[in-house]
Amino acid sequence: MNAQPLPLAGRHALVTGGARGIGLASARSLLQRGARVTLLGR
Repeated sequence: MNAQPLPLAGRHALVTGGARGIGLASARSLLQRGARVTLLGR
């Protein structure tokens, strides 16, 4: 199986727990794929 990542240019993602760990890694991945990202954390 060859999974193609969804293009996210022009999309906005809200990431909770984005200060560290999985949330931060997810936010970085979304940014690399072209999404606008808003992080929420403590």
